[in-house]
Order: sequence, then structure tokens, then C-alpha cells
Amino acid sequence: MIPFSIKVFFFKIWQFLLKISTPLLRFRTPELFSGPGSSLVLCEHIAKTGVTNLLIVTDAMLVKIGLLKPMQEKLTQLGVGYVVYDGVLPNPTIEQIETGLTMLKSKGCTAILAIGGGSSIDAAKVIAARAKNPHKVVHMAGLMRVFFKPLPLYAVPTTAGTGSEVTIAAVVSDPSTTRKFAIMDPCLVPLAAALDGALMTGLPAPITAATGMDALTHAVEAYISRNRTEMTDREALDATQLIMENLAEAVNNGGNVEARQNMALASFKAGVAFTTAGVGYVHAIAHNLGAYYHVPHGLANAIVLPRVLDFSKPDCTDRLARLAEVSGLKNGGESDEQLAAAFIAKVRTMNAAFGIPTQVEKLKESDIVAITDKALSEAHMFYAVPRYMDAPEFQGFLRQMLPTPA
Repeated sequence: MIPFSIKVFFFKIWQFLLKISTPLLRFRTPELFSGPGSSLVLCEHIAKTGVTNLLIVTDAMLVKIGLLKPMQEKLTQLGVGYVVYDGVLPNPTIEQIETGLTMLKSKGCTAILAIGGGSSIDAAKVIAARAKNPHKVVHMAGLMRVFFKPLPLYAVPTTAGTGSEVTIAAVVSDPSTTRKFAIMDPCLVPLAAALDGALMTGLPAPITAATGMDALTHAVEAYISRNRTEMTDREALDATQLIMENLAEAVNNGGNVEARQNMALASFKAGVAFTTAGVGYVHAIAHNLGAYYHVPHGLANAIVLPRVLDFSKPDCTDRLARLAEVSGLKNGGESDEQLAAAFIAKVRTMNAAFGIPTQVEKLKESDIVAITDKALSEAHMFYAVPRYMDAPEFQGFLRQMLPTPA
């Protein structure tokens, strides 16, 4: 058996090769419209591109509460026809994507507008890719497996968390194999996006909190990644500061449009950061909690984040200290060790204030070995984590999150 220290050496070599090849991928950001009402400006932009028949990808709840109506009316006014696919659920599945693709083809749609949280935007990305690629969704899993350019895609996020409107990734669930996988390709980045904080004012407090902690996780994992750059550091620090200054207000006073707009910007910046720098163990675990137990992604990230930071701290103390500074936790004279500890404590305090649990109620001892295998495979293939865990450590780590016996 190969010693784990030797495996870590090869993990680092692989991640270094990914880092030096990243500039060749030429990541781009979508043309951005920002501010209250920007979703309607995006509709005008879509009309100017010549689109006449649009597939709107969303979820049934947003349709039910009427959130889409202003955009639908605007598109009609502009002469853009559309059909709504509202079958996307949290942790979108291959079946949901194929259903959306069937609707797109039957209605002759030539572009896609995603309206919703990360699940809707991720589903729309893959529908756009499938429309132009003959291979199945599962065969797109991994890096650079979308061979032909997708249909034109536009996005309006209605939560401030995933940053999917700016990332190269789409996460898909395959219930038949209890697998959750990422499709990663620069061509999946939408052509344009609108950050419209006014659309988020009715978002319930628990969802606001979980998605906000999702954005924080993106920023933090990007900042402590070994594949970070000066650009990703800047975006991650900006995102962290915006979240620390605005998330509690957005949770406690959902009608505060300024706080909502700042959180939308934070989510976007965190998305820019982790698209290049990557994420880490938090996401590797959260993806599997979603695949096995349908735990919402932001909630899973929030539960896991402080524990992963505890483990990672010895190898990124200075980085965590800098995050503490932009979070307003430095009073003067503290050591990096003290600041790093203060930042992790702040994350725990936020979780507690938002009612986020410390344990995963659905986690089963019988699943821990399988989750470990899948999570470590994902993390060690794609993420330049600051400190590595072997399988026994990882299993022990997961057991800390087992539900407390009654």
C-alpha cells in the first residue's frame, strides 16, 4: 500500500499542474447588469440579441408566488416568445434536465433564461449543453467534457449563495447511483446575468441564511486554496467582508434591498473566486450529503464549514487571520493564531444565530465509508486543499456529525 504522505505529494503535483494550466482555460465573466430592476434590463438585452423564442428554466414555487411575472410581461412587450419549464427541484437530477431538454426541442427554443437559485441555473446550464451535444449528461461529468458550444444562456439568480451565474460548474444528481457530480467547462458560464436584489426581498430567513453561508464557504475555501491567485484573493476578501456586513441584516430584515443587493454582489464575487481557485473538503462532503440525504447544499456547507476550518487551521492560520481582519474581528495586538480562532468562532456564532444545526440528522454510520470514498475522490482530484485527510481521518471527521442519540 502506498503511504499517504506519498499520495499527498502526488495530489499536490496534480493540483500544481491544474493551477498552471488554469490561465489556458480563459475563464470569462458574464456581462453583468446589477441593481434593483436589472432583471428587466437583462430582458431588454436578450431581445436585442435577436432571440425570439426562449426557454425559461425555474422552479414551481417562484412561478406560484409570481416572481417571474414582471420579466414575462417585459419579454412579451419586447416581442420575445417564451415557454416556462418549472420542474427543477433542489439538487437537480438527470431526469429533470432531460425533461427540460425535451420541452426546449418541442417548442423550438433557441436560448435559455435561468431564473432561480443555484439548482435552476445549474439545470439550465446542462440543458443548454445537452441541446448542442449528443453525449449524455453523465458523460459530461468532470473537466472540459462539453465538446460543442451550448445554446445562449442568461441567468437571474434569486438567492445570494451559489454564484452559479458566474461559475464554470453545474452540479447534477444521479439518484440511481447515489452520486452527485460536477460538469465543469468555461463554456457553461452564462453570456449575461442580472443581480437584482429586489427579487430577493421575499426570500425566507432560513433560506437567506443557508445560501449566505454557502457564499461565505465559497469565499473562504477559495481564499485558503493552494490554487489561489491575487485576483481570487481580492474577490474572496471582498465577498467575505460584504457577507459579514450584510448577511445578518438580510436574514433579520429581508426587505432591506441594500443588504440584499450587497449579498448578491458578494455571492457573485465568491463565485468568481472559487471558479479559479476551487473549493475544498466542505464542498466534497456537502455534495455527498445532498446526494445521499437531499440536504440543501447551502445548509450542508454551513454545517461542515467550521469543522473543516478547525482541521485546516494549522496549514492556513495566516489566511484565516486575514479573513478575520476583513470580518472586523481584529481589535489590535492579536496573533494570527488568535485571529484564526476568532474567525472560526465567528462562523459558529453565525450558524447558531441562524438556527443552523451542528449535526446532520440523516447521516448514517452505514454510509460513512461510501461517502468517504466519494468525497475524497472528488476533493483530491479537483481541490487544492490546504491540509489533506486520509480515509480513516475522514471517517472520524464524518462521525463527529452523526446525530446525537436520543
